[in-house]
Amino acid sequence: MINLSEMKEKEVINIRNGERLGFIYDFEIDLENGKVVAALVPSYGKVLSIFSKARDLYIPWQNIYKIGQDIILVDMGTTETIQLDK
Repeated sequence: MINLSEMKEKEVINIRNGERLGFIYDFEIDLENGKVVAALVPSYGKVLSIFSKARDLYIPWQNIYKIGQDIILVDMGTTETIQLDK
């Protein structure tokens, strides 16, 4: 079993193209059922510049392929990646 806080320390990588997506900074949780719905990863604009519009990558929980010791592998096609405005 893994804690959500431990998942924040692992880098997220897309297995379809090998792209490094970043590190999880938050989760969407269904409180009624006690389940994690999605993970949120900041996009490059949010990390590198405070002046750009913040957009987050929304990774549905079912797209998380494998959680390893150092990385989290996700299966995300380009059409599946959802960016949320903050």
